[in-house]
Amino acid sequence: MFSNALKLFNLKTLPNGYFKSINYLNTLNYISPNRITLQERFFSKKKKISKIEDEDDTEAAVSDKKSSTSSSNNKMDIVLKDLEKSFGKGTLMKLGSSFSTQKVDTVPTGSLGLDIALGIGGLPKGRVVEIFGPESSGKTTLALHVIAQAQKLGGQCTFIDAEHALNPQWAQKIGVNIDELFVSQPDSGEQALEIADTLLKSKTMSVIVIDSVAALVPRVELDGEMGDSHVGVTARLMSQALRKLSPNLKESNTILIFINQIRMKIGVMFGNPETTSGGNALKFFASLRMDIRKVGAVKKGDEIIASQVKVKVVKNKLAPPFREAIFDIDFESGINKTGEIIDLAVQENIVDKAGAWYTYSGSQLGQGREKTKAYLEQNINVLNEIEQKLRKKLLDNKKPLKLQNDEMNEENEEEIEEISNEEEK
Repeated sequence: MFSNALKLFNLKTLPNGYFKSINYLNTLNYISPNRITLQERFFSKKKKISKIEDEDDTEAAVSDKKSSTSSSNNKMDIVLKDLEKSFGKGTLMKLGSSFSTQKVDTVPTGSLGLDIALGIGGLPKGRVVEIFGPESSGKTTLALHVIAQAQKLGGQCTFIDAEHALNPQWAQKIGVNIDELFVSQPDSGEQALEIADTLLKSKTMSVIVIDSVAALVPRVELDGEMGDSHVGVTARLMSQALRKLSPNLKESNTILIFINQIRMKIGVMFGNPETTSGGNALKFFASLRMDIRKVGAVKKGDEIIASQVKVKVVKNKLAPPFREAIFDIDFESGINKTGEIIDLAVQENIVDKAGAWYTYSGSQLGQGREKTKAYLEQNINVLNEIEQKLRKKLLDNKKPLKLQNDEMNEENEEEIEEISNEEEK
């Protein structure tokens, strides 16, 4: 390279040193035969060396990372084994591989509209559920319907009657097998909750109902005198009980239903003055909270034959909350599920209605809602088929549901009377 430059420029010698020679030749604008200046050629070679070194560093970093990840995984495996050895299998799991693939088992409520409003088809097993509302709104009736559905699925149920007011005849009318239903009427709140805890540990129950939180009287209050002040005793009892019950509840796969009453906050000028008894612990521990209210009365002539109630899902950890369902509670048979299915099926175009006639899959079901209802109650297979289509359509779409019963009431010459706040009080 340098000999070519000497010949080209008629030079005898070059400055001492490689870089000095290159710089000197560049001042003369010497270009080598391959058209690359000496300086560019040198730095090009240097860049290649630097690139090779960078690639080596990257490969080393990737190798170190893989080695570090492998070492971390090995350490985590050891930690998992130690935890399982100390506390049992499943103590620590990955969320994606463990919980996301588990389907939540449910028990129907007895109301199709409410099952759809809940978003999962019923009440979830292994969870705490709270049903609250004013007096005579249907809280106990709804809980008894859940018991009836659980019994049909082969489960055992217990009703802890802290209010000492359970009506066996009414329970039997709405489908509860009273010969198989376990009932307890405890003397104190502690006794009621201990019974529930023992049943959960036994893993034998499908549903446990506690009616109600307001009637769970602590022993200290029972042992005291009338007029004694016991501030926050029930709230502390509920808080402690729920901390103990929750782990056993998950293991037993039992639905624990608390029925609760509403109270009024004194001195509230703005916002809702209503609250529930028993403190705030139940509000936090409950996966579902349902507010049930009587919104009307169904009349046939001058006789009131049913109550129209609205249930609002005010808390839901398993599906979107604040959905509502409206249905009738008949005084003879409880929740009018067949009528509810007819109304929903017409609304979703599963059953066709032309005039007074109801038609399903080309077959006439009956003329008028009551005759159609009687036909479906005698043909359970057809009723179940319509119900399954509704569940699949509405639960898959996850669409909000609010039943409208106006057509039903017009056809049967029934009147819906709105109940005023004064009458409810």
